[in-house]
Amino acid sequence: MAADKQRKVAVVGATGVAGQQFVAALRGHPWFRITTLAASERSAGRSYADALRDPSSGSRRWYCDEEPDEAVLKLRVLDARDLDPATVDVVFTAIESDAAKEIEPRLAEQRPVFSTASAFRYEPDVPIAVPAVNLDHLSIVAEQKKRGWKGFVVPLPNCTTMGMVITLKPLADAFGLRRVIMTSMQGLSGAGRSPGVPALDILDNIIPYIPKEEEKVAQETGKILGAVRNGACVPAKVPVSATCTRANVREGHTEAVHVDLERPASAHEVQSVFAEFGREFCARGLPSAPSRMIILHDDPYRPQPRLDRDVEGGMATSVGRIRSDENGLRYMLVSHNTKMGAAKGAVLVAEHMVDTGVI
Repeated sequence: MAADKQRKVAVVGATGVAGQQFVAALRGHPWFRITTLAASERSAGRSYADALRDPSSGSRRWYCDEEPDEAVLKLRVLDARDLDPATVDVVFTAIESDAAKEIEPRLAEQRPVFSTASAFRYEPDVPIAVPAVNLDHLSIVAEQKKRGWKGFVVPLPNCTTMGMVITLKPLADAFGLRRVIMTSMQGLSGAGRSPGVPALDILDNIIPYIPKEEEKVAQETGKILGAVRNGACVPAKVPVSATCTRANVREGHTEAVHVDLERPASAHEVQSVFAEFGREFCARGLPSAPSRMIILHDDPYRPQPRLDRDVEGGMATSVGRIRSDENGLRYMLVSHNTKMGAAKGAVLVAEHMVDTGVI
């Protein structure tokens, strides 16, 4: 194992919802230690504890269930534009796409960057990494050296894509995929604390549209399930039709999935491939990995986000209501959007690259 030392880590976007999830995911981590925090100019120069305070009301804007480490609260927050990547070993970024386009290349010139942003997801030399699904795609980061980078950028997929592709991969391998139709009911934390889902809009309601979400799910699914050829990812030709909605749920994305298979499969066969999926990956014992990638339920009222989003530390996808039909099958899933679907999933990908000696 290459994790013979603690690597120094920077979290960029540390005051936002996803950045806070990185701080929570890295607390007490055996391989990574947060030494640097960076955020916007308005937070720079303040301790992390002070930067989390609303200057007008004094309220503490910490949104994770887990408390941050006391030592991290004392760290001075840098302006992200001033972060020197040479001072750390690994960078985790949780920033908006426009900012990522500017900041991440500068950091990748020297260090590995693991990102929750969409800025580089669709570039041919950038893999979209999903634990246990397509980690072989990480070989194409070598192509990023042609950009003049010593490091690289590895983004996670959109959080809605994450849970779905974890269930599609074993189906694709065992039976082949013809078509995917998905409807999501997404947790509020996926919208961050930004405008667009005001409290009075979501209360007693479902918002039937999330800008650009459906297009991201379709494009990312093809890339993740594709193959690497000549140093680039060739997307799988699987049509994906997604309808993405925002539901009055704090965290956890619930998705209703219909899959047309190339080879007919019974519900029992599907359950078997789901249960076996990712065993080898999970057996490696990486610090953030679940013991199982997919948790199966036979109760027709499961999975539910309130009951199932935190299973295996928020790192497993819960699946239930598996039903065969004439064209394939239907099922429900719940995936934690800010843990496996964001910060903790990115940490797990970084753990894999440490364990395999890449970083």
